[in-house]
Amino acid sequence: MAVESGDGAEIRGALVRLRRATGLPVAFGGLVEAGRRQVRISELSGTATAALSALAVTSGNGLGGRAVALSRPCAVTDYSVSAQISHEYDRPVAAEGLRSVLAVPVVVRRRVRGVLYGALRTAQPLGDRTLGAAVAAARDVEQALVLRDETDELLAAARPAPHGPSDAAGWEQVREAHAALRALAPRIADPALREELLRACGLLAPGDGPGTGPRPAPREVDVLACVAAGATNVEAAERLGLGAETVKSYLRSAMRKLGARTRTEAVARARRTGWLP
Repeated sequence: MAVESGDGAEIRGALVRLRRATGLPVAFGGLVEAGRRQVRISELSGTATAALSALAVTSGNGLGGRAVALSRPCAVTDYSVSAQISHEYDRPVAAEGLRSVLAVPVVVRRRVRGVLYGALRTAQPLGDRTLGAAVAAARDVEQALVLRDETDELLAAARPAPHGPSDAAGWEQVREAHAALRALAPRIADPALREELLRACGLLAPGDGPGTGPRPAPREVDVLACVAAGATNVEAAERLGLGAETVKSYLRSAMRKLGARTRTEAVARARRTGWLP
């Protein structure tokens, strides 16, 4: 099972940062396969062979499997002779010429989701600085996966039923999902994923076509979505990563475009014009 392209990009980026921060010549890693107790090595950086490519590492086996089973970083000074690990993967490790190796689990919501490895071709201890940099790289991946999980959950919540919401509670769920997606989108570093979120928002609130009146700025819609979900200006600012005065400015601008005198009227008109679901 291949790692999804977005997740693969997160692993690749972390490996590059790991090598840059530590000077380690080799780094590799992958994510736990869905429904299985194994990590599939999908990303390689600095390797000389394809020996590790697509290698399936079972929980508990080898260095990476030990890191998965214990949910903590593990390291060995000389992989092939270490008594701390089992040796199911000695052949591919030897084929790549690796000796000192570390493995750091990627843990999201108390569940191991992947492993990052760093390695030397000589047998020498890997110090605290190197291990700390590897842990930091794993934390970066964890944060990215948390955002992806939140995105998937919101997209699922926002996906309309076959015949659309049939009652007020159903529409309220759609509106809450729309507001959460609008607030989450600016935090997404991956342009493709961010665009997917914004497309989902567009499906929930498609508007009424061009040329039908003043068009809202994206941030005006973000603020209105938060207001529609019951947020105060301060709460909207926190969700969107903006200043409270900036939120007020966007809200005033949106109200002028909508011809509304109050926040409640602005939300109602935004829904009628299709700015909001």
